[in-house]
Amino acid sequence: MGVMKRFEQRLEGLVNGTFAKVFKSEVQPVEIAGALQRECDNNATIWNRERTVVPNDFIVELSTPDYERLSPYSGQLGDELSGLVRDYAKQQRYTFMGPIKVHLEKADDLDTGLYRVRSRTLASSSSQQDPSAPPRPAAGRPAAPQAPGGYGYPPSAAPPMPAAPPPGTGRPPAPTNDRRPSATPGPLPDTRTRHWIEINGTRHQISRPTLVMGRSTDADVRIDDPGVSRRHCEIRTGTPSTIQDLGSTNGIVVDGQHTTRATLRDGSRIVVGSTTIVYRQAEG
Repeated sequence: MGVMKRFEQRLEGLVNGTFAKVFKSEVQPVEIAGALQRECDNNATIWNRERTVVPNDFIVELSTPDYERLSPYSGQLGDELSGLVRDYAKQQRYTFMGPIKVHLEKADDLDTGLYRVRSRTLASSSSQQDPSAPPRPAAGRPAAPQAPGGYGYPPSAAPPMPAAPPPGTGRPPAPTNDRRPSATPGPLPDTRTRHWIEINGTRHQISRPTLVMGRSTDADVRIDDPGVSRRHCEIRTGTPSTIQDLGSTNGIVVDGQHTTRATLRDGSRIVVGSTTIVYRQAEG
């Protein structure tokens, strides 16, 4: 059963209780849950081949009417949303620097039915000492300088790299603020980059230099969506990887921008028709 479905079922169990009024809000909890998942995907930072860190502290900004409807239940709703983020991270093999928290805030510039999600990475004291240790509930502090208010995406700087010793030496590599894993002296095992895409929770490996997506049965990945052309677009792996529209009827949207060709990064979101595709890549 999918993470979102389990979340919906937990909320349905509370509809006849304290959550009855929540569902009268213009903004539905399930909408917020989906936005939190996207926030994790869009701000995932690869530290090394075994670890991808995502934010753990989230602010959900709501219009005044929506906030007034939801705020009496913010504690219970925050717990449910935190649980969803934790389940989704486990499914995607994401990790956190500290405890997961979801807060609701009122935003006067939003109209009813609109919302905005901001996030940051707050590191617990145990994460600062040993990044491989599970986080303890502790007073958090920002892992890196943030924009005013401490929230925003993409992050202004990546968290410090974990002090993992390279093979064959007892000394850890020097910390760096680069988002990419720091170079390790000496020869390494196979470090080829793996590429894949995720569609509706299903992972499709990219094992060839090109991958054609479309509605045709001849496409490498078939997308059953009436808004998708028979041969809609093509991903080409490389340094960097790119996506190319193949003359489709409705075009492609990459990270919120309509385009015919774009460079892909880990976590790039591609929309074709009404289908969202997440592009992934990792070393090793």
